[in-house]
Amino acid sequence: MPPFFSRECDGSPVRNIKELLRITAVCRRQQFSPDKRLTLTELRLRLVALRHLTGRHEHFAVIIFSSFITVYFLEIMRFIQCVMLLFVFCCFSWLNHRLYYSHLLIPKLSLVCGRGHALPTMTNETPVDPYIFTTDLLPLDPRFLPPLANGLLGWRVYGDIMHMGGVYNGEGGDCHRANLPCPLAVRMDLDEVEKAGHLQHSYSLDTHTGIFTHSLRTVSVIASQSLYTHRHHPNLLVMEVLLIRQGTSREPITIKLDSRFTPQSDDIVFHSEPDYKGASYIQGQTTTAEVSGGVCPSVHIIWTPITPSLTLLPDQAQSRWGFVVVVAGSQDSVQAHYDTALELMANGNLRPSHLRAWEELWAGSTLELTGPDDLSRALIGCMFYLLSAFPSLHEAPGHFGGVSPGGLSNGGSGQDYWGHVFWDQDTWMYPSIGLFYPQLARAVLEYRVRTVDGAKDNAEKQGYKGLKFPWESAVSGREVCPEDIYGQQEIHINGDVTLAFQHYLYLTQDMSMFTEGRGSEVIWGVADYWVSRVTWSAEEQNYHILGVMPPDEYYYNVNNSVYTNTVAKFSLEFAVELAALLKYPAPREWQQVADKIKIPFDQKQKYHPEYDGYKKGQFVKQADTVMLGYPLGLPMTPEVRRNDLEFYEAVTDPGGPAMTWGMFAVGWLELGEVEKAGHLLQKCFKNIQGPFQVWSESSDGSGAVNFLTGMGGFLQAVLFGYTGFRVQKDCLAFAPSIPDDITQLCIRGVSYLGNKMDWLVRGQEVYIILREGAKHTGNTKPCALQVVLKNSGTKIPLIPGKPVTFPRESGMICKVDGALSCWPM
Repeated sequence: MPPFFSRECDGSPVRNIKELLRITAVCRRQQFSPDKRLTLTELRLRLVALRHLTGRHEHFAVIIFSSFITVYFLEIMRFIQCVMLLFVFCCFSWLNHRLYYSHLLIPKLSLVCGRGHALPTMTNETPVDPYIFTTDLLPLDPRFLPPLANGLLGWRVYGDIMHMGGVYNGEGGDCHRANLPCPLAVRMDLDEVEKAGHLQHSYSLDTHTGIFTHSLRTVSVIASQSLYTHRHHPNLLVMEVLLIRQGTSREPITIKLDSRFTPQSDDIVFHSEPDYKGASYIQGQTTTAEVSGGVCPSVHIIWTPITPSLTLLPDQAQSRWGFVVVVAGSQDSVQAHYDTALELMANGNLRPSHLRAWEELWAGSTLELTGPDDLSRALIGCMFYLLSAFPSLHEAPGHFGGVSPGGLSNGGSGQDYWGHVFWDQDTWMYPSIGLFYPQLARAVLEYRVRTVDGAKDNAEKQGYKGLKFPWESAVSGREVCPEDIYGQQEIHINGDVTLAFQHYLYLTQDMSMFTEGRGSEVIWGVADYWVSRVTWSAEEQNYHILGVMPPDEYYYNVNNSVYTNTVAKFSLEFAVELAALLKYPAPREWQQVADKIKIPFDQKQKYHPEYDGYKKGQFVKQADTVMLGYPLGLPMTPEVRRNDLEFYEAVTDPGGPAMTWGMFAVGWLELGEVEKAGHLLQKCFKNIQGPFQVWSESSDGSGAVNFLTGMGGFLQAVLFGYTGFRVQKDCLAFAPSIPDDITQLCIRGVSYLGNKMDWLVRGQEVYIILREGAKHTGNTKPCALQVVLKNSGTKIPLIPGKPVTFPRESGMICKVDGALSCWPM
């Protein structure tokens, strides 16, 4: 059957066992100063800010009126120049329907001409959009082709394998993401006649929209193939082909669609079903359940048949074809989703609904800067891929399968940690998402809640009480790590999970997550585990945790990992705090162990040894002890913080995993060492591979690809490093510090206590605006907020829609004095 037509037209050697473990682990796993001119990009940013502040549907008269105010004391020629530029950019802005800078914070009186600076001369250069990654040649290593995902489905463009969240095959340590055949494993090419002329290829990933496009151009035709995972309807994958005739020829023009698709899988025995409304249909179950005697998940796939070629007929100037793939867990579901896809195609809403979903997502979670282009692109890429790993803002809860280090595009048998969920999700990816979207943050917590039964089973098998979350998790919560030593000893995962819950509560004060959402079961179950896991040392008069593997996986069976003991202490303290909020009788042992657990510290050298017996100078794999300051927030003097950073930086494996240097950067920013932080952050760029900003786990390109863990660490270095954001019980603290090569940093969509805030750090000033009628702020009713500056004690109320400006210094966002508490009474 011919493809469905859519009416859319928009266009080192092994020395000992520790080294062996290391190898195994790797295998697994603008300030506007008076002497500067206002650039065209800056002008446009100011224009769109003005449009937001004065209403999105105001026309040119409003902006020109603002120009009169701004240029009142300027000579007439500069005014004319200003208005001309305004007119050009307003036209551009109105024609561009994507408004991505609409909440940028800039004082109204400096919007147009920028403190009386001379405006630049117009040039013919086309601005480069940092959101679009473009190349004429694809990466030689296909692993670094862009992954496309939406929290439910994921694949790598042109790949013949896709994955569905929560669908695994294999029992226990053999459990891995089930490989599903992908009907969109198609490459577009021209027939030999069309190739005879001049041929241009281009490939682009538009992170504004999540669409990958391959374009071919000859003298007679422009052909484009677009691929995307639908952002609003997560069960859909889409391919669109557009042919546009060039020149005066009226000959038929044919393109080839070369497919590698076969409806088979090593993990699922598929059976053909009768065609459904002209579409092909297969269904099957995985061969082996994750748990003995468990249910094997079912997979149903319906797709539009893809013909070997498409032809633009002589009487056609252009034509578009649309192909969809639908994946679901049952017949009723897959057919209903396919019906939805047909309806979207028929009314021309397939792509627009996808575009709207991405526009909405970016509007609430934007991180941009004026500075080095490579840094700007890296941040945009990280945000795009991380957001792609999370579900739709409109998706019903309960379907999210967690985030693995390589995301949904990877994780088959023997690949990229088998698609399992680690501490990476809770410690490295979650904080950036939690700062923007409480709803998506809650999805992470709900995933952990659904694995409580498995966590209880893990603890019992180890001979302990409470909950022991798996080092590697799939669906059940039972340990699925192929090597027992990690599951047995890398128990800091428990504290990592509870820290995510704690941050969620402090950012939202959403108690429903801990009552009907069962979050309290997680916190209290982990507390019970720690109490049963510690050993009292009569000699040292404190509690020890023996026989563990710290985050630094080069070492195992060590005692009193400083990271592990610290997260245990903090999770016990949070359990006591939560019990008080919910009027639950907390066992005395929780506070006793928290108060007396050993935190290794060398009084003579003033630093934290990684574990008991650690000798200064021993090689380490990755960020471990340096994480005591951030994200754990263990109190220490600047001297100790500096010593920890210096001691461990010198011995950290330069080929270690990508997230490490972001934590060092945050530490140096805490100490005001901005240049030092920037130098360390630069190391991360070695892990960014190819034109599509895809990260590898190691700097040589090895390890997991689409390494979201590394991206998460990199994002935190900016989101929590340059801003100094710290999530605390009664406030969101900040301490902005940006390097000289970044003139301004804009963060839009920060969520706190039911509010959405936009931030701009520029030069020695900070601008904040509280959004009016903000969406996607979680289950919390907005609290009245204020800015409190640390040095002066100045208090500035935050009023929705009213921008505030203050000098760049430390402070906090907190509830207004005397405001009704957001906490339950």
